Amino acid sequence: MPTSRPNILIFFTDDQRFDTIRALGNDAIHTPNMDRLVARGTTFCKGYIPGGSSGAVCMPSRAMLMTGRYLYRLEGEGQGIPAEHLMLPEYLRGQGYTTFGTGKWHNGPAAFARCFSDGGEIFFGGMDDHWNVPACHFDPTGRYPDTRPHPIDFGPTQPIIQKRWDHITPGKHSSELFAETAIDFLRGHTSDDPFLLYVAFMAPHDPRTMPAEYRGMYDPEAIDLPENFLLEHPFDNGDLYTRDELLAAHPRNPAEIRRHLADYYGMISHLDAQIGRVLDALEESGHGEDTLIVFAGDNGLALGRHGLMGKQNLYDHSVHVPLIFAGPGVPAGQQTDARAFLLDIYPTLCDLLGLPTPPSVDGQSLVPAIHSDGPGRDSLYFAYQDIQRALLGERYKLIEYCTGEERHTQLFDTQADPLEMHDLSGLPEYASELASLRQAMQRARLVHNDVQEQGQRFWARYENSHG
Repeated sequence: MPTSRPNILIFFTDDQRFDTIRALGNDAIHTPNMDRLVARGTTFCKGYIPGGSSGAVCMPSRAMLMTGRYLYRLEGEGQGIPAEHLMLPEYLRGQGYTTFGTGKWHNGPAAFARCFSDGGEIFFGGMDDHWNVPACHFDPTGRYPDTRPHPIDFGPTQPIIQKRWDHITPGKHSSELFAETAIDFLRGHTSDDPFLLYVAFMAPHDPRTMPAEYRGMYDPEAIDLPENFLLEHPFDNGDLYTRDELLAAHPRNPAEIRRHLADYYGMISHLDAQIGRVLDALEESGHGEDTLIVFAGDNGLALGRHGLMGKQNLYDHSVHVPLIFAGPGVPAGQQTDARAFLLDIYPTLCDLLGLPTPPSVDGQSLVPAIHSDGPGRDSLYFAYQDIQRALLGERYKLIEYCTGEERHTQLFDTQADPLEMHDLSGLPEYASELASLRQAMQRARLVHNDVQEQGQRFWARYENSHG
């Protein structure tokens, strides 16, 4: 039966780059269910994350999604989000929604308990073995006394996997585990109350393991290297030897990168199949027409582009993510170039539900862009730790690096050079554009509250370094 307000189903993927959906132009990948969402809803082709305050970029991304706050206006991400930052499921729970969460949380048990009235197969860590997930049963107290996985240090000597066990389901892949938990919820939800179902996958994050049929789906030798593939990054970006960057040899070997891409695509296709199972269960539940669906990724990934492997940078491949809305009040089959951040999901859903957006939220509603193809945000400000800052304007993108005594600048024409291959910063004919973007970056850092410890260190070094 239809509910008084639409239900909400949120799919959140881990390390999925924007250009990994067939319907959005990647003919090399098989994603029929993500294609199904593209056909059913409105895709924001310029959806982004603002960057990250640590090597675990996905942690603040998840906090930004839940709180609707800018990167440097977050508090307690990864541990305990403060009560004054009203999270999306927490807010809707107060509006009469049944809220259910499964999968990767990465922002502390107490915050999960505030958000969800129920849940299952909850993973509080950042990464682990997909086949033996240290997932937790739901605990309404939020204590989980013996199940908090150790945080992962993204330094080069850290083991890739750490484990603390509550209960495990050996032999079941994480994507299947979380999808089946979501399906069980949909089949068991008989209340007249609307629901919010949050399904946060661990895929396609490494270790890239999957069932054999998907591991063999893509032939590495048949995969084209990206045009912006490099053997090495052209200069020290400040984080060339973090954990992600050590997943492939230096210098990058083309055959090894193709193997990584084949495994990456295989994981995404397996993930896509699980999303299809949840969508089918939604239809079978009778709620296919009265459910708002959001599909998004927490960050992108380099995988050989610019000589990098991870997401610890501000190039487009690492901050550009999928973002799709579908369901009641959302036009089908529409793609827009309106610029958006993931933190805009929260106020957009409030707008679609006819609810006021809480004052703690920084994001802006994307409903005007959904209905009129408006421009979205005028510009996008990005930051990574205390070593990189970037600003994307209407056409040009500025990236500033400051690593010790050295400073590097890049300027890209994102219309003529979307793969960010040709640095224009040293050309005199672009001096005016460069100066304008630098001024805009200084204004944007204040709006984004990038005046705290990381920002102070970056800008102090920036002013005292030489390029």
